[in-house]
Amino acid sequence: MIDLRSDTATRPTPTMRAAIAAAVVGDEQKREDPTVLELERRGAELLGQEDAIYLPTASMANQIAIRILSEPGEELLAEENCHLMISEQGGPAVHAGLLTRPLKGVAGRFSPAQIRAAYREGGNYAPQTRVVAVENTHNSSGGRVWPLDEVEAVAATARELGLRLHLDGARLMNASVASGVPAAAYGRRFDTVTLCLSKGLGCPLGALLATSAELAGKARRGKHLFGGAMRQAGIVAAAGLHALDHHVERLADDHARARRLGEGLEAAGVPVDLERIETNFVQVDLAPLGLEPPEALARLRERGVLLSTTVHSSILRAVTHLDVGDADIEEAIEAVPRALCALARV
Repeated sequence: MIDLRSDTATRPTPTMRAAIAAAVVGDEQKREDPTVLELERRGAELLGQEDAIYLPTASMANQIAIRILSEPGEELLAEENCHLMISEQGGPAVHAGLLTRPLKGVAGRFSPAQIRAAYREGGNYAPQTRVVAVENTHNSSGGRVWPLDEVEAVAATARELGLRLHLDGARLMNASVASGVPAAAYGRRFDTVTLCLSKGLGCPLGALLATSAELAGKARRGKHLFGGAMRQAGIVAAAGLHALDHHVERLADDHARARRLGEGLEAAGVPVDLERIETNFVQVDLAPLGLEPPEALARLRERGVLLSTTVHSSILRAVTHLDVGDADIEEAIEAVPRALCALARV
């Protein structure tokens, strides 16, 4: 079975497992785990911040970030289909007490003008707009990359209005590799930055929340409050260090394989918009084929390929990752058209 449902399907490589087995550990709650401390040091440097906190998941990292940037009753602005808005169980409302206002996006991006139009100063009745969140790459739009100049323009407008900035960088390293822009160049423009280690970087679990030295204390308190404090976490933090050393540059291979997959499927008559393939996502539009997602997914499984649904009702996605090689891509190029096109109601 070729699993293209998500880059979360990755399993630790043999060398990563060796790093895990050899990890030097201590009590990370007391900040005595040297492997966790080293991962946090390197993560802060990588993301252009003063400090970083190692956490079990990127969703927890996002929720802690939003909480430490705001007060209950304030307002969060974010693209309407970003992860914070649709895939974290309403966390900003539950954990931070925030009103969330969606901004309509193009390729997952919004403009400074949209921030100005949505901004509210607050008062006796209206909530105060406080936080702007950016997701890079943007999952729901198909792994699309925010250009640095657009990030800079959004950040400048937010600063002018006195707003705080959060970067959901779950796949930030994909954006960095695809654009050639260092992750720190993106990250230092925000108050808080998150990075997921269990997607394209291939770790079994883990995430980083990077921020200023001032906010790091609040973030560490949030780590305990959210139940994210661990003990001998160097066992899994070692996977993160291994990933930073060995799995960042190779993300370009995932991007190249996604491009090859998209081109192969498009040539075989599968509806794929090649202009949307910027990183490791390929989106397949079922509407021209007259297929509903359950039927399409069942057909694909019969042919030995797993894809997944998206927020868009007619769109399936294929996501390349380090457990998918060139031979798998070529096999998928043969199998997917046979599954979707041979019997499709065109």
